Amino acid sequence: MTGPVDLGALDAGVCVTDPRLPDDPVVWVNDAFTRITGYRLEHVVGRNCRFLQGPETDPVAVAEIRAALDEGRVVSTVLRNHRRDGSAFWNQLVIGSVHDDTGAVTHRVSVMVDVSDRLDPMRDVRTELSLQAGTRLELLARVSDELARHLDYEAAVDTLGDLVIPALATWGFVAVTDDRGRFEHVHVVAGDAASGALAQSLAEQDLGWLRRAPKVTAALATHPGYVALPYEIDTTGLPGRTSPEQLALLEALGLGSALVVPLRARDRVIGVLCLVHEKPDGFTPDAVVTAAHLSRRAGLALDNVRLFLAQRAAALTLQHSLLPEIPDVPGLDVAALYVPSARLAAVGGDWFDVLPLPDGSIGLAVGDVVGHDMAAAAAMGQLRSLLRSFAWDGDRPTRVLARTDELVRGLDVADIATCVYARVQPDGARLEYARAGHPPPLLRLPDGTVTRLDGALGTPIGIGAAGRPVVEQVVDLPRGATLVMYTDGLIERRDRGLRDGIEALVEAVAALPAELDATQVRDRLVGELVGEHQEDDVCLLVVRRR
Repeated sequence: MTGPVDLGALDAGVCVTDPRLPDDPVVWVNDAFTRITGYRLEHVVGRNCRFLQGPETDPVAVAEIRAALDEGRVVSTVLRNHRRDGSAFWNQLVIGSVHDDTGAVTHRVSVMVDVSDRLDPMRDVRTELSLQAGTRLELLARVSDELARHLDYEAAVDTLGDLVIPALATWGFVAVTDDRGRFEHVHVVAGDAASGALAQSLAEQDLGWLRRAPKVTAALATHPGYVALPYEIDTTGLPGRTSPEQLALLEALGLGSALVVPLRARDRVIGVLCLVHEKPDGFTPDAVVTAAHLSRRAGLALDNVRLFLAQRAAALTLQHSLLPEIPDVPGLDVAALYVPSARLAAVGGDWFDVLPLPDGSIGLAVGDVVGHDMAAAAAMGQLRSLLRSFAWDGDRPTRVLARTDELVRGLDVADIATCVYARVQPDGARLEYARAGHPPPLLRLPDGTVTRLDGALGTPIGIGAAGRPVVEQVVDLPRGATLVMYTDGLIERRDRGLRDGIEALVEAVAALPAELDATQVRDRLVGELVGEHQEDDVCLLVVRRR
């Protein structure tokens, strides 16, 4: 070259970046770059060239470009890029560096040509790529769907390995770490069922072979944007990092090539997915692309499971801390249970209470604050305390609910809550009750007759006293009678309304053997009416007069 080149006059697109600035931003583009990509200088100056990447850009090719630039090599490749309008094109790209007198890189110059016309006739190649992409997307979708169903972290980790490893490799493992970076669970999977025993034996070994694996250690420390590439396994260093038994198992499973994929969550790497092929060149480009997509998608899905479990544990701890221990009550057999919803960290506002009062009567309450979150649980605790204090004064059930409603609205404790409050009179022979928008308790008499206590109904707490009953209802409570108080989660389903749910509960209570104690009644009703994937919280209080 005998003189300076006018980059602006070239028919090829030219983009100049400055690697001395953070993120190697664009500082200049020519008119041809704008014609090819649709981006003008004002659209791109100060941005990294990754804005040309899109859904059809091969992340492996991007990783190879980055590696070549880091090593100071000239890049020459063809990859799929995207214009400003979102359309894809084949970009024949050459990237070189400009150095100053000291040899330091001052700028990078990218020259690009749209070669889509030349590559478009390659329909067979594109069809094959499309089929590969479809298979890849199907696997990624299955991984996302399956991991989203799990409420157990280790089971989710195992599912990831069981789905991905047989599809992409001869064998491999998933290893996840705790908050201190120590391996807390490892799942080894063989693609061939005949090698399943070998994989199981390796999983039962001491994890020293894993902790001393340099590629695994490096993957755990990778930065965002890292794309794992396959490598041929160097077996010469294995004897120094493994026991004879571990080495024998690794060799029996096959040690041709490997691909160690970091499982990246939001701000950290939480583990690795290691894919191993028995052949030195066993991984196809599509397998590498699929693994790159799995790096973040699977890592984020696993982290979501872990976060859900942590939030759920905290919520349930709060919920149970607010629920009372059931006291021993002379003359009464009492059993209660709180069953949390299976949805999210869906702690809620359901509660029960059993309160021996100063006059010898027994206060019984079951309530439900609207909502399924920590705020509902906190409001439940406040509401329960208010109701306890008013009940302690010995007020009638109607008055207890009315005073609770007044203070709830005055202090803005909760939005809306339903509640049933009952009091077993000191002689134990009669029960008086009132309801604030709550489903009716059931009373099973010794002869098996089931009565709905559907009187004394007023508006829910938090709405106001209008329509609240003036007089509570009083019913006899003979010896051997069983009272069932509950929240709507016990009876209501998506496919069953409240009325039908109450009918189902009446039938279930009527069918119970007469000799069951309160605990057995509780367990029978929960077993029959509470589903495996419970949509709502359930509180159940069973009181049997001895």
